[in-house]
Amino acid sequence: MKRLVGAAVPLLAALFAFLFGAIMLLAIGANPWDGLVAIVDGAYGDGDALATTAVKAMPLILVGAGITIAFRASVVNIGGEGQIVAGALLSTVVALALPDLPALILIPMVLLAGLIGGGIAGAVPGALKAYASVNEILSTIMLNLVMVQLMNYLLRGPLIDPIEVERGTRIPQTERLSDNAAMPTLIDGTRLHLGVVIAILAAIIAYIVLWRTPLGFRLRAVGHSPEAARAAGIKVKRHVTYALSISGSLGGLAGALLVFGSEGQRMVTDGSSAGFTGSAGFNGIVAALFGALHPLWTIPSAFLFGGLLTGATNMQRVLQVPAALAVALNGLVVIFVISSDPVRSRIDRFLSSRGELNETLKSEKPVDNQEIDA
Repeated sequence: MKRLVGAAVPLLAALFAFLFGAIMLLAIGANPWDGLVAIVDGAYGDGDALATTAVKAMPLILVGAGITIAFRASVVNIGGEGQIVAGALLSTVVALALPDLPALILIPMVLLAGLIGGGIAGAVPGALKAYASVNEILSTIMLNLVMVQLMNYLLRGPLIDPIEVERGTRIPQTERLSDNAAMPTLIDGTRLHLGVVIAILAAIIAYIVLWRTPLGFRLRAVGHSPEAARAAGIKVKRHVTYALSISGSLGGLAGALLVFGSEGQRMVTDGSSAGFTGSAGFNGIVAALFGALHPLWTIPSAFLFGGLLTGATNMQRVLQVPAALAVALNGLVVIFVISSDPVRSRIDRFLSSRGELNETLKSEKPVDNQEIDA
């Protein structure tokens, strides 16, 4: 019952969001049914649409899986945007420094660099939380801003494409990176590449780490009760840092895949984090919440939300509605899904209390009528 409720509550929240979206479409004279058809067709209508949806879902899976790891240790990671940028920058530097390495060596190296870059970006707020009692929500958000400014500096300066300098256009982007680091395409003629498979495997590994390894047990113990974990000999501060480091590393891996799975095979931005990440760092939080903060459920959740992102673009094109409406629809889903989490928690607590009461009643010894007569 708890699992059923965990899946039903965010789905109902998303339905309410679509209801409000339908009202918005009616307000501007568009047909809500045509809008729904355009979203579904744009997200899942054919092979190209499915491939685009899968690529959109890829960073959401990774960020969402990282969020679930942090959550199990009772820490909140809002720094997905900065961690994606950190992983992308370090992997880009590696590809620029070693462009002639064969693909079998260079691809693992850039992926590892992405993991390390994101892990460092996660370890900083993790250590501040553990050893200096700095609120991780504030530190991760502020680090997002730091990483954006670092990205802007590097892409407009040390890492800028020399051709942009010669032309005087100075678009903040790197030169085209080595094709040896490009993610192999899985289906010719589509955008589907190896990064999607890597993201799914990473979410599965996150599940295994959390529920099948001593490290995962310690992380969950710290999340349930830091005092009890400390009494059991678990180094709580160290594991809080581990949780945010692992969470950040998955975001960094998403950054590397965004760079080396892109059609342009270069890192480029418009000066904001969303210009590079597509807001995957924040949308990944929604995917994790929609997936009941479970790594495996985050996979279908990310595909659903990735489909919404892809389908909303198609709706904009088919119905000729303003781009702001598609953004507003995504925002409504985010608001409703996040707002549904406290409701789901209350229902879980209620079902848990009912279950405990039933177990107590079953365990009580039945009263014997002969004893009453005596």
